Amino acid sequence: MTGNEDFNRPAEASPADPAERSLDGGSVDDASAVERVIPRVMRNIVIASMLLMGPVSWFYGWVGAIGFAFGAAVSYVNFYSLKRGVEGLADRVVNRNSREKGGWILLRFVVRYGLVAIVAYAIFVGSPVAFRGFLWGLCVPVAALMAEAFWQGYTAFRGSQES
Repeated sequence: MTGNEDFNRPAEASPADPAERSLDGGSVDDASAVERVIPRVMRNIVIASMLLMGPVSWFYGWVGAIGFAFGAAVSYVNFYSLKRGVEGLADRVVNRNSREKGGWILLRFVVRYGLVAIVAYAIFVGSPVAFRGFLWGLCVPVAALMAEAFWQGYTAFRGSQES
């Protein structure tokens, strides 16, 4: 068989029932797996915050730990607001009769970054050590997303081993 014969083969048929397909061509199981990622990342943010509180308090003391707690809380609220904003924007684009107004979605994006700036400025003026802890707290979602990437890689590798 030559390489050209592969192009002449008909494509495999997709499922006839549209409910069995997701937008990206994957199965419904793939779509439900994606829907479980965001709550898992949000839970990972809380877990990483608790796990990192000890090292931060050891390096920066209780003042840095308080700054870290504020940074982690702002990170959590920021991630949740980003999730709601993206969902609202996607609903607005897909469903023209959406209840969400475009201006409110944009305002939430701006307010979210304004919140981070105001809290960062207040902590920076108050204590440089607390500001360092605050910056560490803002980085907690990175640790949560790294844990999620590890989990996705592990499940993909485990799935390929079972085949």
